[in-house]
Amino acid sequence: MKVGRYLVIFLLIMGFLIVFGDNGLIDNFVLKEKHSILRDANMQLVKENNKLKQEIALLKSNPKHIEATARNDLGMVKKGDIVYKFVN
Repeated sequence: MKVGRYLVIFLLIMGFLIVFGDNGLIDNFVLKEKHSILRDANMQLVKENNKLKQEIALLKSNPKHIEATARNDLGMVKKGDIVYKFVN
């Protein structure tokens, strides 16, 4: 009888440690969630890097793209353009 009680207590303690202990089932679940989030963030960064690489290639080789970028992003004007400035 006593052996059976000790065995049940031992199994309960082991089950508790498996579920709630360090590197247990709960920690495993949390780490899988974090891994999934980090994988998604990594994929977003890979996509952004690829877009930036394409932008760099265009800026190195395409004069029309350089001009469009200078006009849109930097507010530059070409010689002979008329600039209108609206004052409130």
